[in-house]
Amino acid sequence: MNTSLAKPQVPGQLKHYLQFTDLTRSEYDYLFARSAWLKTKFKSYETWHPLHDRTLAMIFEKQSTRTRLSFEAGIHQLGGHAVYLNTRDTQLGRGEPVEDAAQVISRMTDIIMIRTFGQDIIERFAANSRVPVINGLTNEFHPCQVLADIFTFVEARGPIAGKTVAWVGDANNMAYTWIQAAEVLGFQVRFSAPTGYTLDPARLSAAAANHLTVCNSPEDACKDADLVSTDVWTSMGFEDENSSRMAAFKNWMVSDSLMALAKPNALFMHCLPVHRGEEVSASVIDGPQSVVWEEAENRLHVQKALMEYLLCGRLD
Repeated sequence: MNTSLAKPQVPGQLKHYLQFTDLTRSEYDYLFARSAWLKTKFKSYETWHPLHDRTLAMIFEKQSTRTRLSFEAGIHQLGGHAVYLNTRDTQLGRGEPVEDAAQVISRMTDIIMIRTFGQDIIERFAANSRVPVINGLTNEFHPCQVLADIFTFVEARGPIAGKTVAWVGDANNMAYTWIQAAEVLGFQVRFSAPTGYTLDPARLSAAAANHLTVCNSPEDACKDADLVSTDVWTSMGFEDENSSRMAAFKNWMVSDSLMALAKPNALFMHCLPVHRGEEVSASVIDGPQSVVWEEAENRLHVQKALMEYLLCGRLD
């Protein structure tokens, strides 16, 4: 017997998660509470199968560890199944239009996660999909990671509204997603990167000005911050720039002295994988203020809450 709580998609009610601003503060409040509830059930070994017999298609054009594992384990724990598709092994890798692939895949599955390059690819896919589409990472945004990061902060320190997040490093997909999150959830981002690696004003909304301060130094960004976050200096696709990036970012490593400028109870986060001794010192990432392992685990719990919400709506 099918005990799924997932509801058939109703025309006009289909919801995707392609960037952080796709959901409201009220929806995030629900997801954080739901993530905590699902995490408790997971830790207690309690079965919860609202997505019984539902299928998640996972489409990967970029390599992954945490994204694949968290989504695949998550859908199984919700009672569903995952199908892994690498574009090298599908017709997408032979030039099939994204629009055509979306039409076919969304007729055979219930929800789709895509980890790809340009945001335009996932936008085109979602526009032709009959089921919810989730952004597992694009060059422009990484909403599932920031969702997990903020849930981790909420777990440890309470609501993030009114707090200050210091971003030390490249203006990459994580940085832009943190800025979107600040707009939605009402906190401040202080951004610091070397010349040549700063934010593109054309990619910032008008609302960003109320939540963003661009700092000339990492010290200015970290002073009295509630959370310090960073990422690798060379993201996927920029390997040819590695040498020049190592030189440019050499003074942007999150060290003990930099963390000391933040609030005494400030947290440190990194989305992983990490290069100790480059973007962060080993003493920081392995130290008492670091919550990177909780942050990594929480990808599982928030994505379970997200998939459940996109397919079932709000549950009591």
